[in-house]
Amino acid sequence: MKILYISHLHPPDGDPMESIGGMQNVSIQLMNTLMEREDVELETILLKTSWRGIGLKTFFFLVSLLWKIPGVSKKFKPDVILFSSMVTAGVLPFMLKKPEAPCVTINHGQDVTLPILPYQIYLPQVFKKLQGVISVSSATRHECIKRGMDPAIGVVLPNGFIKESSGDEIDRTTARQKIEQEFGVDLTDRFLLLNVGRQVKRKGHQWFIENVLDKIKSDVILLLIGEGPETAEILKAKELSRHNAKIVVAGRQPDEILNAAYAAADLFVMPNIPVEGDMEGFGIVLLEANSSGVPAVASNLEGIKDVIEQGVNGYRVPAEDHDQFALKIDKVLNDELSALSERSKQYVTEKFSWDFVISKYLDFLDSVRKR
Repeated sequence: MKILYISHLHPPDGDPMESIGGMQNVSIQLMNTLMEREDVELETILLKTSWRGIGLKTFFFLVSLLWKIPGVSKKFKPDVILFSSMVTAGVLPFMLKKPEAPCVTINHGQDVTLPILPYQIYLPQVFKKLQGVISVSSATRHECIKRGMDPAIGVVLPNGFIKESSGDEIDRTTARQKIEQEFGVDLTDRFLLLNVGRQVKRKGHQWFIENVLDKIKSDVILLLIGEGPETAEILKAKELSRHNAKIVVAGRQPDEILNAAYAAADLFVMPNIPVEGDMEGFGIVLLEANSSGVPAVASNLEGIKDVIEQGVNGYRVPAEDHDQFALKIDKVLNDELSALSERSKQYVTEKFSWDFVISKYLDFLDSVRKR
């Protein structure tokens, strides 16, 4: 199958973005997996850029697609054109001539729910130009249908996941010592709760500090890695908490520290809360934790529902239910941690490896091509 892949989510060659996000990793891993397939011939149109000025660069990249897609398609003659997100697929209504190959997009969550009125008015026009839509979760597909997508052209396929290896795997004891030294905490006879990701309101960091931490009976340290528009509010919540000394708001961290954090952690917490116009499309960071043998306790919301299987790689609890969050964290830490850790690793390998997921992608793309 000949696939033309279009993405604005790639860092410059040899200069990866700092704290590269889930969508960026997914796009890179998807492209690399397709390139390795003997039954796929891949051509790409990519925007490779750092975060600086990315909004303006993306705009000019999208404009350039109006002539790049026809030009590359004429030479390459793809069977399918695959867009990395609704952002890149958004050029289709502006194209004077419809591409001969069927057009398919992947969508991730916020690229569908972005709460900007002109964008929301425009989305139904994009869906009309698509012959296939791959949503990373059932919740994301539902949001697409609400915005005019014909259910017959949409399918739910999970993100794949490859655990990146630096070649120097760190053992748990060394990792915990490294975290102690880096952040000045004592993990002796304590559990390490970890959260990694962009600090936006839907992630529920502030809510967790203010409403859950006080109810956890186990002796824990909470390590938050990442930054974002809510970082200042999270720091305020930390300062006001009587558990101030147990909270580490670490900001962005290099891969060396991030890898140590995953190796040292006992439990990943993802206390997302509902936020209008925003959603967790999938939660790739959960798979990152699971692959390190770290199970999760997370909110039963949106794309998280498609990642966590109850009692296998963690637990989902009702969003904003502080009592249930605390109870489940204590239960896992004291009674189920060892078994859940082993199951988590196996779960990621069996269900979310790219070799497994890419076959489903290609089956769907082939069905769109034939249709």
